[in-house]
Amino acid sequence: MILSSPRIPLTRRTLVDEEQLLDQLDLVRLNLPEAFQKATEIVRSRDQIYEEAQSYAREIVEEAEQEAARILDEMGIVRQAKAEAEQIRQQVQQDCQAAQEKTMAEIEQWRRQGEKELEQMRARAVAEAEAIEQGADEYADRVLGNIEHQLGEMLRVVRNGRHQLERDNATTRTQASQSAIQQESGYPEGKPSQQRHHPHPRQR
Repeated sequence: MILSSPRIPLTRRTLVDEEQLLDQLDLVRLNLPEAFQKATEIVRSRDQIYEEAQSYAREIVEEAEQEAARILDEMGIVRQAKAEAEQIRQQVQQDCQAAQEKTMAEIEQWRRQGEKELEQMRARAVAEAEAIEQGADEYADRVLGNIEHQLGEMLRVVRNGRHQLERDNATTRTQASQSAIQQESGYPEGKPSQQRHHPHPRQR
């Protein structure tokens, strides 16, 4: 999408379609690993799990108390029934605590796993973006290099043309100067001047 978007000349900026970019981001968001969604649901339902565990514990305690009452009614051993009820209550509390800690540990593990996968995805996205940017920079450098070469060739042609014009103008000025000198001397153009021979005074 970046390579196909229009670029601002002589800059490293690209005009990207906002809606198209947002659509791509939505696709990325919708294709996140399923573990993130599960972890999010577990975190959201943490309180519900805790309440269910407490409700389960209360049910066990109530059942234990009813069982202890039945034993007391049947055997009449009050002290033993209380001891057993207390033991059951403590065991239930330990089981609830262990279940709660296990649940929280699993939630934390899923959260860390989700963060790790998210970081890996972010690193891959950054690496791909850097690779795309590097490729775009190399492409722009090649284009600018070609433009620079073409401008250099054009500048060389212009300089050669100006030098040729200067040489032609110099030749024309030289020829015009020679023609003017010959015309002032009274001799035809292209013929050397002939000096008149005067005899020496002694030869007269």
